[in-house]
Amino acid sequence: MKLTRKDWIRLLLLWLGGIDLRLTMLAVPPLIPLIHRDLHLDEKAIGALVALPILMLALASVPGSLLIARLGVRGALVLGLGFVAVFSALRGVDSTPILFSATFLMGVGVAVCQPAFPTLVREWFPTKIALATATFSNGMLIGETLPVTLTTPVGVLPLAHGDWRWAVALWSILVIATAVAIGIAAPGRGRKLAGPARWWPNWLEGQALRIGLVIGMASAVYWGANAYIPDYLDQTGRHDLISPTLTALNAAQLLTAPAVALWDRLLTGRIGFLGSATMMVIAQTGIMLTPGPWVVAWAFVLGFSTALSFIVTLTLPPKLAAAGDVHRMSAAVFTIQYGTAFVVPLIAGAIWDASGLAIFAFIPGVIAAVVMGWLALSLRIPAD
Repeated sequence: MKLTRKDWIRLLLLWLGGIDLRLTMLAVPPLIPLIHRDLHLDEKAIGALVALPILMLALASVPGSLLIARLGVRGALVLGLGFVAVFSALRGVDSTPILFSATFLMGVGVAVCQPAFPTLVREWFPTKIALATATFSNGMLIGETLPVTLTTPVGVLPLAHGDWRWAVALWSILVIATAVAIGIAAPGRGRKLAGPARWWPNWLEGQALRIGLVIGMASAVYWGANAYIPDYLDQTGRHDLISPTLTALNAAQLLTAPAVALWDRLLTGRIGFLGSATMMVIAQTGIMLTPGPWVVAWAFVLGFSTALSFIVTLTLPPKLAAAGDVHRMSAAVFTIQYGTAFVVPLIAGAIWDASGLAIFAFIPGVIAAVVMGWLALSLRIPAD
């Protein structure tokens, strides 16, 4: 499979765009102690601050489909990335109302961009969908890992003179640069989607409901693990393992790209889904039942398996949707996905509160992994 110079430029833009979709969302968790101290937020407010962008990914994906139908995919991407860059930076204004308002609008920008990228994959790489999707999703995984790793006292914070406000704003530089690059360098000047400007999803077309639930279960496991592993380890007397465990959970995702490159059947068959589901069940069971530092190893397995299922699922809308309808199907998938990812961890937290036992917070994740594997059995997975 020979790639031209134009192909490499397009892959680079997809990769940078994928990074931008997660970079600003994951920049906040490492700064929570500083934000908590300066703005005097309680734990419910902190939880809402982290969860709000996820909720917006569910609520604003369909309006994103409308923007793509009206402005074309490139116009929607430039507008969405502009929202992400501007409002992510504005979170640093020293005001709690502005922090939450800007977080809300940043989430809208991310949600607008999400259905645009699968559309771009289909338009730019109709015969290389697996490669383009793997590139875009690898960017998303790097975007989840970079801020967790680099927003530290030896990373971005010194550049911001230890001020969380400027640390948040610094991450917006890459986003605005990507928006400019797509606006200038992306082939095709503002070409709109062919045919009528349809945007409202057909929720059952192309198995959108089933695909959304499959990827939603995996996302629920991932976000739930990030939310509950710290307090779980603290409750079980392993506070010193919190940082290594979260690092393992998020860094393991980067290995999925080499894995699918070495064995592309992971992207073209059910083995990717079934293998991911099995690993998720085993890893979460290991986190619950094994003592000591084993939790780090199980978190590594869990991070890899959730990312693998995410990449495999992202290849489906560009393959299954009719020409000009990828944005509609993607909007349906992302709405269901992030709605599930928002609700399941809330259920897990309620079970934890009711029982008083942190271990029960992982039970919904185990059930979600089993449901994911079962639903994946009836998915249609065409080859490129």
